[in-house]
Amino acid sequence: MPHLLQRHQRLKQNRNLGSSQFKTIEDDLVSALVQSGCIPENHGEDMKKMSFQRCARTDKGVSAAGQIVSLKVRLIDDILEKINNHLPSHIRILGLKRVTGGFNSKNKCDARTYAYMLPTFAFAHKDHDVQEEAYRLSRETLEKVNSLLACYKGTHNFHNFTSQKGPKDPSARRYIMEMYCGEPFVRENIEFAVIKVKGQSFMMHQIRKMIGLVIAIVKGYAPESVIERSWGEEKVDVPKAPGLGLVLERVHFEKYNRRFGNDGLHEPLEWKEEEEKIAVFKEQYIYPTIINTEREEKSMMSWLSTLSIHDFNSSAAEMEANKKNSKNSDVEGSDGCDGDSD
Repeated sequence: MPHLLQRHQRLKQNRNLGSSQFKTIEDDLVSALVQSGCIPENHGEDMKKMSFQRCARTDKGVSAAGQIVSLKVRLIDDILEKINNHLPSHIRILGLKRVTGGFNSKNKCDARTYAYMLPTFAFAHKDHDVQEEAYRLSRETLEKVNSLLACYKGTHNFHNFTSQKGPKDPSARRYIMEMYCGEPFVRENIEFAVIKVKGQSFMMHQIRKMIGLVIAIVKGYAPESVIERSWGEEKVDVPKAPGLGLVLERVHFEKYNRRFGNDGLHEPLEWKEEEEKIAVFKEQYIYPTIINTEREEKSMMSWLSTLSIHDFNSSAAEMEANKKNSKNSDVEGSDGCDGDSD
C-alpha cells in the first residue's frame, strides 16, 4: 500500500534503530501508524514485518514534496485522518492507493523529479551585474540558463558529478529526461527561481554539481565547453551548489502504471487530486524555510564566493599538483552523504 508522504525535513530521514541522537521522519511515521492502529506495535520495531520501503532516500537539509512509501497496513476507517492526527504538522500523508502483491516502492520507481530553489543572484555575471539580493533575472540570462541545463538531457557519464566513481564505472552513466529553470518570483524582497530535473536516478551530489557547474558558467567563471568536457574521462573540477533548496518533488511509476494502472483491479500511481495540497504545503512549510534559512545563513552567497578558487581549465595532473601546493584545496568541506543521494 503506497502512501504519498509529504514532509518538510531539516533532520535525517533514514531510521537508525537504537540511536536516540537523531529524530527521523520514519520514527514519527511509524509512531503514528502504531498509535492510529494501522500496524501492530511489533511491526514498528521490525519494519520488515510490514514490508516497509521508501521510494527515494534524502538526507539532512533536503525536503520532499512527494515522497512515496510502501507498506502493509490495516485499512481502518478514516485512515489518512487518523494517521495525520498523530503526526507533527510538517509531516503529512496526502494519499493512499492499493497496489499489487509484493510491490516495492523503490524497485518499481522508474524516475524521480527533484526541484532546486535558489536566489536568482546566483546567476548574476561576476563582472557587470549586481551581486546582491537586489538582482533581478533578465529574460536573456534565463534563456542562457535553460540552454545550458538542456545540455544535460540524455544519457551521459556523470563520473565528474559525484564522488568515488571512476570514468569507466558503468553506474556513472545516468539518463536525464528533462531539466529547466522556471520563471522567477519574489519572496521577502529576494527573487528566487526553481530548477526542475527529472531522471531515472541520481548519484550522491549529482544534482547539486550539475547546477553548480551551470552557475559557474553563467557567472563567467567557466567556459561553456566544460560541460561537454565533463562527459569524458578527464577529471574536471565541478563545484557543488549548497544543499539548501533541494526538494524531492515527485517519484514516477510509469512502467507500473502502463501494466497495472488500468487493469480494473488497481489504480494508477498518480497524484493529480493531491496537486493543490502539495502546492499549499510547499508554500506553507518548504519555501518559507528555504527563504528564511538563506536570509539568515546566506549559504548561496557564501558558496558563490568560492567559485573563483575552482580551476575549470587545468588537466587532472595540474589539478593534483595545485592541490599539493595549496592548504585550502578542500574549499567545499567533506563530501558527505548530505545531498541528493539515491
